[in-house]
Amino acid sequence: MSKTRLSKSTFIRGLQCEKSLYFYKHHYKLKDPIPSSLQVVFDQGTNIGLLAQELFPNGVDASPENHFKMVESVKETLDFISQGQTIIYEATFLYNDVLAALDILVKDDDGWKAYEVKSSTKISDTYVKDAAIQYYTITNSGIDLKDISIVHINNQYVKNGEIDINELFTIESVLDQVLEFLPKIPNEVIRLKNIIESPEIPQVDIGPHCSDPYDCDFKGTCWKHIPEYSVFDISRLNKDKKFDLYNQGVITFDDINLGQTNLNPNQLLQVQSEINGTSHIDIDEIRNFTNGLNYPLFFLDFETFGPAVPIYDGSRPYQQLVFQYSLHIQETSTSEIQHREYLAEPTEDPRIGFVEQLIQDCGSSGDILVYNIGFERGKLNDLIDVFPQYSNELCGIINRLKDLMIPFQQKWYYTPEMRGSYSIKCVLPALVPELSYNDLDIKEGGTASNTFLSMVNETFEGDVQKTRRQLIEYCELDTYAMVKILDVLKEV
Repeated sequence: MSKTRLSKSTFIRGLQCEKSLYFYKHHYKLKDPIPSSLQVVFDQGTNIGLLAQELFPNGVDASPENHFKMVESVKETLDFISQGQTIIYEATFLYNDVLAALDILVKDDDGWKAYEVKSSTKISDTYVKDAAIQYYTITNSGIDLKDISIVHINNQYVKNGEIDINELFTIESVLDQVLEFLPKIPNEVIRLKNIIESPEIPQVDIGPHCSDPYDCDFKGTCWKHIPEYSVFDISRLNKDKKFDLYNQGVITFDDINLGQTNLNPNQLLQVQSEINGTSHIDIDEIRNFTNGLNYPLFFLDFETFGPAVPIYDGSRPYQQLVFQYSLHIQETSTSEIQHREYLAEPTEDPRIGFVEQLIQDCGSSGDILVYNIGFERGKLNDLIDVFPQYSNELCGIINRLKDLMIPFQQKWYYTPEMRGSYSIKCVLPALVPELSYNDLDIKEGGTASNTFLSMVNETFEGDVQKTRRQLIEYCELDTYAMVKILDVLKEV
């Protein structure tokens, strides 16, 4: 495919950053590896696109054999149109060296209509520009489009029985917004082609555009001069303020002039702690927190997954559904720690077994420590909605929850090693360096979630029993980490 040729995705890339477009066309090998979590998003989008075809069934497919043969799809699309086909999947058009494939092209009594499918739950400005470049190539290829729409997920749909395709998807016309952007496209196409043909790499410094609207996959190259820990890691500092500091030549914490920088008290604590190598420990607040705990103590952590297309009755698209928990139990301050666990079978609704065993394992008295109480409380309330017969028991568990994150969120305990974060992934190595997630095969919740989802979808490739053990080990460390973190707070 010609280097100067633009596709829908490279057009959007060029609008975001000229340098990114140039690298993509001339230095593709510099591209950052695709994270497994992002690959799951891509795969999910592909599956949503195929499912949306059922909105317009019995169409013909113009998909190319592979990405490098997309031009062949242009001819096939035009052949389908000349043959009188009225529903074409992956209809592909080429005009002015701009190549664009459309998810679904339909001809009804009003004429031709275009439908682009997105796995998100709302329409963004980028999606409108994406649709506009499609409209540009389609209409200039001689197709009189009467309308162009975005098909996206309706996140208010609740599954009850078989999936209702018409309820799962929302179809929203974006013709007016497309026509508003359309006059800008010819000049943008010329500009982006000139960038590609230039012998020089565009001189574009890093900025907010590096992650707007998408995280650029050349950040590994463009951000090489930024140290691992920098002003970009100041907790809860507005992105624009971070780049204001950067544009003033302030990159490391040592570069910061504290007298001229408008930081809040927590941000100042982070910066001063890093510069001076000092910790902050509020003994009175920590003592009040630990003395207020009631035994037996339970240390609880959930894992969830959120399929785009609801799998179980009573669930919505992308709703986070519990499938696993770990529970460490300490009857008294001196007793041995016990452990309980639950991991659902991927062939059944994970929630009912989860609820029944959780109620049994948590007993009826003692505080239940979680890390970020809003998450566990929210999931328990979701379970009450689905299983009202267990509402008394689940409400009892909710009322016993206490948040171990509070001492760190409130900065009662802060060390430089936390790097401004109160995430358990940062707190654990700071307080208990001998424990580490790095020794695990599954190191974070996103991987756990995606792994279980692939098992549910029957797309998992690997040793199921071995991977289930890895899921259990990961979740168990989350709650054992809480046990050890509390031990450190008690010692204070």
